[in-house]
Amino acid sequence: MYREKRRGNFLRTFLAVLLTTLGVGVLVLVFVSGYVTKNTPAPQTPLPPQSQNPSNPPLPQQIAAEVLEGEPIVATVARTAAPGVVGISVLKVDSGSIFDSNAAEKWGVGSGVIVSPDGYILTNHHVAGGKNRRIVISLADGRNVDGQTLWSEPVLDLAVVKVNLTGLATVPLGDSNKLIVGEPAIAIGNPLGLEFQRTVTSGIISALNRTIKIETEQGTNYMEDLIQTDASINPGNSGGPLLNSKGEVIGINTVKVASAEAIGFAIPINVAKQIIDKYVNDGDFKEPYLGVFAYDKQVIPYMDGSLKIDNGIYVANVDEKGPAYESGIREGCIISEVDGIKINTMMQLRTYFYSKNPGDTIKVTHLAKGSNEFITVPIKLAAKERDGLITR
Repeated sequence: MYREKRRGNFLRTFLAVLLTTLGVGVLVLVFVSGYVTKNTPAPQTPLPPQSQNPSNPPLPQQIAAEVLEGEPIVATVARTAAPGVVGISVLKVDSGSIFDSNAAEKWGVGSGVIVSPDGYILTNHHVAGGKNRRIVISLADGRNVDGQTLWSEPVLDLAVVKVNLTGLATVPLGDSNKLIVGEPAIAIGNPLGLEFQRTVTSGIISALNRTIKIETEQGTNYMEDLIQTDASINPGNSGGPLLNSKGEVIGINTVKVASAEAIGFAIPINVAKQIIDKYVNDGDFKEPYLGVFAYDKQVIPYMDGSLKIDNGIYVANVDEKGPAYESGIREGCIISEVDGIKINTMMQLRTYFYSKNPGDTIKVTHLAKGSNEFITVPIKLAAKERDGLITR
């Protein structure tokens, strides 16, 4: 009986040890599997090839901060990008001259994004362009410093502002050519004034290549190739960044549709890359001038309902003193290629010739109005003359 009792105790002990060992093994397996899954990069969907444009090299890539465990994507983007977003207060002048002591003054507020550590800031023309007496930049660390507008373009609604500081936090630039409808979009800015600085809103890319009608100092124009988003954009958000899920700037917020909710627009960042690159590397941007303004095929029905084009851009205006006019480009021409690169939007044309310098020659392929034959002509780019108060 004693032997049977010892045998029973031995069997119970053996089974307990066996079950404990199996349990530990399962736990170890679960832990290791979880660790491998968590630390193995997920398969990536192949990205479309970058634009084959040797004259449009990318800016030096910046590495986004590491994602914290369990942190939502929007929270990560807000944490990493917010230090590079600024408030911009501008003392505007309602007069023909900023030196007019009787001119009416008013402060306007917008947003901007720091694109280089040595103080270059990208924003909207309607925020920092035009005549002004003072520009104050509000940094994330609480400092307020004076800035200067170096360059501004009303039709693009972009401007470059400079502050005399170094070591600033920047936000990396993405590739707006790789955007797809439905991907996340995050906006950061100062809606309704500086009391709501660096407000974060999120949504998706609602549509691409949108065209809207705007009024500028030069009259009625169309902004083309815009990014549409339902991320909330309100007065004061203007000039702030629209970001992707990697925390990269994919656009500069510009306008919203006042008569509807959740319809806002941003300027694709790629058109500004060459401008930023030249300021950062050369300290200046000598803007080349072609002397044409053209619309893509989406705008043609607003201008001439009888005209149908499958590709190219329709020349709506030509400066008679500009280089394009001297080379035979006229209103009604359709530009199809520049230096062998197919052109389908005015934004594409701008992006390409911004990579050039005044004095460079480009070859423009176009169809003259009333003609059935495309011809290629050389055009020597001029230097664009601007108000000395805007560019140096």
